[in-house]
Amino acid sequence: MSANTPSSDRVERLLAELSTKEKVGQLIQYFYFALPAGIETVEGLDPFIAKQPQMVEAALADGSVGSLLFVTDPDEVNRLQKLAIEGNAHGIPLLFGFDVIHGLRTIFPVPIALAASWDADTIERAQTVAAREARAVGIHWAFAPMVDIARDPRWGRIVEGAGEDPLLGSVVAAAQVRGFQGDRLGADGHIIAGPKHFAGYGAALGGRDYDEVDLSDQEFYNTYLPPFKAAIDVGAGNIMSAYMDLNGVPASGNHWLLTEVLRDQLGFDGFVVTDANAAKDLETHHFAADTTDSGVRALNAGVDMEMGIFQPAFEHLTQAIDDGRVDIARVDEAVRRILTVKEQLGLFEQPYVDVEASKQVLADPAHRDEAQRAAERSAVLLRNEGGILPLSPDALQRVAVLGPLADSKRDTVGPWVFDFDLDETVSIAEGIKARLSDAVSVAVEPGIATPTRTFPSMFDSFGLSGPSTPEDFDPEASFARAVELASHADVAVLVLGEQQDMIGENASRSELTLPGDQQRLLEAVVATGTPVALVLMNGRPLEIGWAAENVPGILDVWYPGTRGGDAVAALLFGDVAPAGKLPFTWPRSVGQVPMHHAITRSHAPQDQGKRYWNEASTPLFPFGHGLSYTSFAYGEPTVDAATAGIHDTVTVSVDVTNTGDRDGVEVVQLYLHQRFGTSSRPLRQLKAFERVEIPAGETRTVRLTVGPDERRYWSAATRDWVLDATVFDVWVGGDATAEPHAEFTITDD
Repeated sequence: MSANTPSSDRVERLLAELSTKEKVGQLIQYFYFALPAGIETVEGLDPFIAKQPQMVEAALADGSVGSLLFVTDPDEVNRLQKLAIEGNAHGIPLLFGFDVIHGLRTIFPVPIALAASWDADTIERAQTVAAREARAVGIHWAFAPMVDIARDPRWGRIVEGAGEDPLLGSVVAAAQVRGFQGDRLGADGHIIAGPKHFAGYGAALGGRDYDEVDLSDQEFYNTYLPPFKAAIDVGAGNIMSAYMDLNGVPASGNHWLLTEVLRDQLGFDGFVVTDANAAKDLETHHFAADTTDSGVRALNAGVDMEMGIFQPAFEHLTQAIDDGRVDIARVDEAVRRILTVKEQLGLFEQPYVDVEASKQVLADPAHRDEAQRAAERSAVLLRNEGGILPLSPDALQRVAVLGPLADSKRDTVGPWVFDFDLDETVSIAEGIKARLSDAVSVAVEPGIATPTRTFPSMFDSFGLSGPSTPEDFDPEASFARAVELASHADVAVLVLGEQQDMIGENASRSELTLPGDQQRLLEAVVATGTPVALVLMNGRPLEIGWAAENVPGILDVWYPGTRGGDAVAALLFGDVAPAGKLPFTWPRSVGQVPMHHAITRSHAPQDQGKRYWNEASTPLFPFGHGLSYTSFAYGEPTVDAATAGIHDTVTVSVDVTNTGDRDGVEVVQLYLHQRFGTSSRPLRQLKAFERVEIPAGETRTVRLTVGPDERRYWSAATRDWVLDATVFDVWVGGDATAEPHAEFTITDD
């Protein structure tokens, strides 16, 4: 809510009653890392974290905490909530937050996979399930969705977002917010959505997590801001600020960013929280003089709550207020926002969790079915030479399921999950075995040792990185067995990619090759002459140029979640057909990155594909690419008006025919180019799309609109938004290289 928005009588009464210290307490969120009973420490765990529970509970007892993070046990939620309510004279409840990124107990495909569905309904349904489970255990707030645009796949957090495109990113962002929050903030069974990281975090130099970002205004407004605007427009209740410097000013202390852009330009009226320790980090940035100055500058920039691990900077705000460095009116504004959202969630009336009901929600089998549906819709068929896929179960006697990820449940659920249940997770190998009859022999072999990171994962100390290779594992013997199994099989399903701890936060990577000995295993299995289907588990494009020339079938299943194995089996054996499309451009090698489809036309455009002398400067797979088990033919698009006014909308129509022998789904994509105007505009920009079901042999007419919103852009020439009277090219097809073309002219009204 903005400073001028009226708040309730209850909120204003509390503001009048709270002491300065109590007000500051509402602006602090602490991590709560309680170790299991009887365990005093964990190897590698910071000693400060081990002491945190006692420190936090002492703060709860005197009303100095507004929110807690990382508590998922309903009984523990109730205990801590009781401490908070009884610890202050005003009975103010806590907000409980948690990283509900792609599920809580039921794990859905990772966000980049959900984006690959190009299906807002699937995405909204997934986050609705996640919200229901989270709210049932007492979580009120998800630190999601991550809506950062990512055009450098070396950046590990690409897995949390929707890829490279602002339109697709905006559709995905809005769908996730609707799923988390429902039709209003405080809707039953829903939680607060927290889009992050405001803003530009995905453009870190070299794809190195946390490193600085330098963005031009036109990139900032045209590419990186739209998903945040879409999330805010559908009512996101929270925004998380980012760690990094943006154009020389840390994002969490950037008044222009957090107040002028977020509040004044985008109209955001919820509350802003920092990423973990990001206010305190203003001192680390050599931006603030000390910890007190860090808190002052973050609050005055527009931060309302600090997420703190190690003694938050906001703990010093009381003294800063007394010293006149912070206006109490700014503090009241932030506290008002926090109290209002607690009221909207109904926490004053019902702060506690129904523990028995939570068990029923977490066990709901419909949630697992929804997770499988999402995984089936997210998979992208990259290559299918000779129609090797789908496999025919009746024609198989021996199947070899190979690779270090083939039977790994932990990798199947993927990164950024903390409360998952591996006992109910279905690995790829398990899914294939369950799908085939007992008469089919299914042999499983990893073939190589599990590759490891040079520098350990930040989650290792919490036991979340998954199992490592057993000490008695003989990699050469396993390699030989895998090749032998492949040579005698009717088909080899090879499951390769990155382990889940190789991507995510603190998981940037300087190369995109298949980790460890995976390429060697791949080449050896292909050399047997047995038909090979390569299943990729990943959250970013990998260097698979050799596979794209030598492996007939390649299916990208990402990290598919709790029921991932069942979904992958259904896809491999044709029970469902893949219909996902790539949410990013897939480069040939790491030397090409960053690479995206929306480039501008420059000198010698005829040589655009020859910018490197050693290899084609074209992608291995274009943005929007994804095959099906059927085929589609596009007619020539038509425009309902060859000429239109600058504020008018034109409709582009195209006939799409399913020319195969089975029903299918096609994502029809419209790309736009402005030929001349105030600024140079990208050769192609995605401006509309529709996911269409088309029965075999039938034709559907798809109509997509291009209005002022699709043509408006931020111009560096005027430093403002512009609409040009000009000529537009439009292409409609199945990816960013679509050929069917039309054009229209926009004139001044």
